[in-house]
Amino acid sequence: MNKSLSILSIGILLSAGACAQGHSEKDVPVAVKSAFSQKFPDAKKVSWDMESATEWEAEFKLDGKEYSANFLTDGTWQETEHEIKTTEIPESIKQILAQDFAGFKIEEAEISEKSDASVYEVAVEKGEEEWELVFDTNGKLLEKKAIEEDDET
Repeated sequence: MNKSLSILSIGILLSAGACAQGHSEKDVPVAVKSAFSQKFPDAKKVSWDMESATEWEAEFKLDGKEYSANFLTDGTWQETEHEIKTTEIPESIKQILAQDFAGFKIEEAEISEKSDASVYEVAVEKGEEEWELVFDTNGKLLEKKAIEEDDET
């Protein structure tokens, strides 16, 4: 029984590892690669992964920062995100954080650009409590979502 369980565990770990690995650039549809190179001609160290059955994500470096960009399989750009330093968070957002999330530590902050708008996404934590907060560029809180342990990868 223990031997079977060990073999099963190893198989699951190997399968999970294979799924988590990025895809070869040859797997990426031509329309996606073309749209990516037009939008980010200076991108470096590009790696690809499938976000879903219809969406590809490129992770890359640009101007010394780490980015991710998502494209539909037909090449339609969906979103670009990049991490920012806490010092780059607008003052209007910092004021809301100080007032409504006093005692919370900023774990991560990023800018998410979409065709219709850009938003700031800020992950905050205090003890076991974690939130993902989404603000518009004027500092208005648009979304507040609890981060569950299972959400983290």
